[in-house]
Amino acid sequence: MTNLTESAPANVAAGMAKFSINKQIPKVMEIQILMALSHYPELKDTHIRFLFTQQLKGSIMAARPVIRTLLGPRHKRVYDILISPVFKLQHTIEPIHQVEDDVLVGWIGHELGHIMDYERRHIWSIAKFGLLYWLSKGYIRKAERVADTFAVNRGMGNFILATKQFILGHSGLSTRYKNKIARLYLSPDDIVKLVKELEEKTTVKRDDIINDELRTQKESI
Repeated sequence: MTNLTESAPANVAAGMAKFSINKQIPKVMEIQILMALSHYPELKDTHIRFLFTQQLKGSIMAARPVIRTLLGPRHKRVYDILISPVFKLQHTIEPIHQVEDDVLVGWIGHELGHIMDYERRHIWSIAKFGLLYWLSKGYIRKAERVADTFAVNRGMGNFILATKQFILGHSGLSTRYKNKIARLYLSPDDIVKLVKELEEKTTVKRDDIINDELRTQKESI
């Protein structure tokens, strides 16, 4: 695994400062968050708050729009990426920022994929998304595929794969949690397939890749 904080010089964060515009970022995860944001130039000016919270149930991270901001212009929307401060194992807990860097970048990149999805929806589509995500496990699978597709299409395939392998292969995680991830989220094999499909499109225009994303997104609605 790559350790960004050790292998990179002290001015790495400064070099990626342009990706911090309109962002609220905790210092302890600054480099990992900026690294993930660097793969999403479309979100450069988007208002995103990365917030530690102890209120997440059964998740490590979650991306959510700030509801009151959905009523105004789209460019003034605010999104929260909520982060559990600890990674809970069966017998111990580990501070989230001590998880391997590649894994954290992949986790954050996945949540940014959700924000890309939200950005292309109007308020009623977001409301429908929230309702169906709560009611339908089949819809969850589709929504998670959309988020991972956004991330892979932005060159984050290896990071997303590292996150999946970390979760499914971690001896300290409960079987129940692993089964949930295996059931509702893309498998490592699915991620590898997405990466290969992207590699085969290296000569295809970026607009065609974006159109593929839009098609995948529509399939989840």
